[in-house]
Amino acid sequence: MLSSRIGILGGGQLGLMLLQAAIDWNLEIHVLDPDAEAPCKKIAPHFHHGSLQDYDTVYNFGKQLDVITIEIEKVNVDALEALEKEGKKIYPQPAVIRKIQDKRIQKQFYIENNLPTAEFILTENRNDTARHASFLPAFHKLGKDGYDGRGVQRIASENDFDKAFDQPGLLEKAVPFQKELAVIVARNPSGEVVTFPTVEMVFHPEHNLVEYLFAPAEIDPEIDRKAQETARQTAEAFQIVGLLAVELFLTAEGEILINEVAPRPHNSGHHTIRANATSQYEQHWRAILDLPLGSTHAYGPSAMVNLLGEEGFQGPAVYEGIETLLATEQVFPFLYWKSVTKPFRKMGHITIMDADINALKEKVEFVKRNIKVISKELH
Repeated sequence: MLSSRIGILGGGQLGLMLLQAAIDWNLEIHVLDPDAEAPCKKIAPHFHHGSLQDYDTVYNFGKQLDVITIEIEKVNVDALEALEKEGKKIYPQPAVIRKIQDKRIQKQFYIENNLPTAEFILTENRNDTARHASFLPAFHKLGKDGYDGRGVQRIASENDFDKAFDQPGLLEKAVPFQKELAVIVARNPSGEVVTFPTVEMVFHPEHNLVEYLFAPAEIDPEIDRKAQETARQTAEAFQIVGLLAVELFLTAEGEILINEVAPRPHNSGHHTIRANATSQYEQHWRAILDLPLGSTHAYGPSAMVNLLGEEGFQGPAVYEGIETLLATEQVFPFLYWKSVTKPFRKMGHITIMDADINALKEKVEFVKRNIKVISKELH
């Protein structure tokens, strides 16, 4: 299968890191992205500019390929289903992508498969949502097209119902939790399943995206066992081929609940490029090409800090503090070939390693203070 012609729908930073892993194995990769200057453009052997949501564009891109995968869920599933019927290998499978594209269907899937998740109510529009004051506090989530914190609103009281989306969505009970965790699972067509160590995520207080994470998570062994088992059960329920990132809540009572899943490489696995024997990106190729899955052994404690565009700046990106980082042991910057920064745009990430947990946490704070993505142009 290493000689297969492989396509990636999406050419952003996840596609970029998939390409970097593919280079080691001489994989013939084709990339489709709607941005003519997407990060993958610079290194993709075959880059195609076009919509991921247009049926004809996706179908025509895929018909010359053997294996097709994604780095973003917002793709035309009808075209992928047609290609699958013609014998193309589509991983993750179109049926899985279709379920995960709609959070309403995704949440119902958990209930149908006895997978633990927070209580929720399906809503059709803003007025419908406002009928559920007794369910508050809760989060209103768009059914479709929410991504990286977009499409989620906290509804703490009846006064917040004007923030609710006027589209089909779900109202999810706010869960008092101790920590937010994630486990990345890999599964190949032969049914082999491997998990990465559980990570602990810290989200930006305003923008609902991961600010940094620690691996392994600082949790009791029994909680870790629950998290790992829940992630495995979720991947098996979907029968997914490829990667599944399972985001979890650890509740105040010590229960594990599924928050959301992503059927692709994920922000919660960036650190694996340096910190684990097999990165999540190499593991994705192993999984979809039905190769033996690699060891996920961690070399030691690690952390990952997302490098976000600074508030107040928009324009050509300037990275301040790179020299300081490179002078620090076991601190590894990864930049995403994005020439333009804007507030809170993901511009790169920093992987940090240290055998001592306290020293690791000090390095995280050092990194957060000392690197900034700005522009000479103000927003």
